Amino acid sequence: MAPSPRRSSRKDASALPSMSSTFWAIMILASLLIAYCKGPHEVCGQLAAGTCEIVTLDRDSSQPRRTIARQTARCACKKGQIAGTTRARPACVDARIIKTKQWCEMLPCLEGEGCDLLINKSGWTCTQPGGRIKTTTESLFSLI
Repeated sequence: MAPSPRRSSRKDASALPSMSSTFWAIMILASLLIAYCKGPHEVCGQLAAGTCEIVTLDRDSSQPRRTIARQTARCACKKGQIAGTTRARPACVDARIIKTKQWCEMLPCLEGEGCDLLINKSGWTCTQPGGRIKTTTESLFSLI
């Protein structure tokens, strides 16, 4: 006579389907990843609202006493804001500043530097106390 299959007397034994431990390990890891991606920081390709990051930065120092830098930023700005520059870093700023080209209102220069608009409003200059001048032009913002 063949032995009869063993049956559990617990009522909750069949509550979970009988699946391998690998399946449950993958399910737990997937759940943790989903919970982590929904956190407040930049994770899984998403930026937190009101933040920016530099995507590319190219520097050209081929000319003496002159460095040309180009950077591309990715921002997740809140309603009424647009990508701009604050304290020499990409930031979300009031869209009105960009539309009116009043660049110095977004405080683009570092602490202690003076900000002046270029005559044609295509950018601004930051003047350091020692007299060194950094000129920034915003070609992308002119499309707005």
